[in-house]
Amino acid sequence: MIGIGIAGIAGRMGHLLAAQVRTTPGATLTGGIDRAPAANAERMLPDIAALAAASDVVIDFTHAGAVRAHAEALTAANTAWVLGTTGLDSEGQEAVRVAARAIPVMQAANYSPGVALVIALAERLGAALPASDYDAEILETHHRQKVDAPSGTALAIGEAVARGRGHALAGAMESGRHGQTGPRQPGAIGFASLRAGQVVGEHTLLFASASEQITLQHQALDRGAFAAGAIRAAVWLHGRPAGLYGMPDVLGLR
Repeated sequence: MIGIGIAGIAGRMGHLLAAQVRTTPGATLTGGIDRAPAANAERMLPDIAALAAASDVVIDFTHAGAVRAHAEALTAANTAWVLGTTGLDSEGQEAVRVAARAIPVMQAANYSPGVALVIALAERLGAALPASDYDAEILETHHRQKVDAPSGTALAIGEAVARGRGHALAGAMESGRHGQTGPRQPGAIGFASLRAGQVVGEHTLLFASASEQITLQHQALDRGAFAAGAIRAAVWLHGRPAGLYGMPDVLGLR
C-alpha cells in the first residue's frame, strides 16, 4: 500500500486529489497540510515535516514560496515528491534539482496525459519546422483567478519548441505585445494569455509559414484529469531511484 500525502489538501485541487486517492487501488491517503488549518481537519497534519514522515509520496500543488522548505523536509524524510507548483524562481528550481539528487522527484507544469503528449509533439514540431520559415505562437486561456501568466503549461510548450530548435526559450520568448512593436522577430516564440470566467485550461500551439498553418490544441474539460494524472505519477514514482522525472517518463515517451 502506497501512502500518499497532499500538500494543499484544502484547495480545489487538493480535494480532487484526496478523492482520487480514495478510489485508487493500492493507495491510501495519509493526510495533508494547508494554510487553512480548519479545513478537512480530520486529515490535517501540523506541517510538511509531519506529512513527509507519514507518507511514501507527497503530492504538492501549493505555491512557489513553499518549494524550498518542502524540498528540505521531503529530502530529510526520504519521501518521494510529486510537484505541480508552477512559477518557481531560479532559487526554487535549484532547490528541486538538489532534492532530486537524494529523492525521486516528479515535476510537471501539468499532469494531464494529453498535455504531456502535446509537449512531446511540440518538441518534434519545433525540430521539423525551421524557425526561418515557421512562426511559433502559443495562446493560453484560464480562469479569472489564475495569478501567473503565461501559464506554466504554456511555458513548458514553449520550452519544448525551443529545445526542438536547439536553443533556450529565454532568448526567443515574446510575450504581451502592445503598441508599436515593429515586425515580428525572426525565430521568436510568441505567447498570449487570456483570463476569463472559469475556463479550466486551454492551450493552442500554432506554427504558421507563408503557405501553411499547423495547430495543436489541448482543452481541459475537468480538473479531474490533472488529479488522475498526478496520482498516476505518484504510483509510478514510488520506489524509483533518486532523480528528476517528468510525465513523459510515466507515459513511456522517453
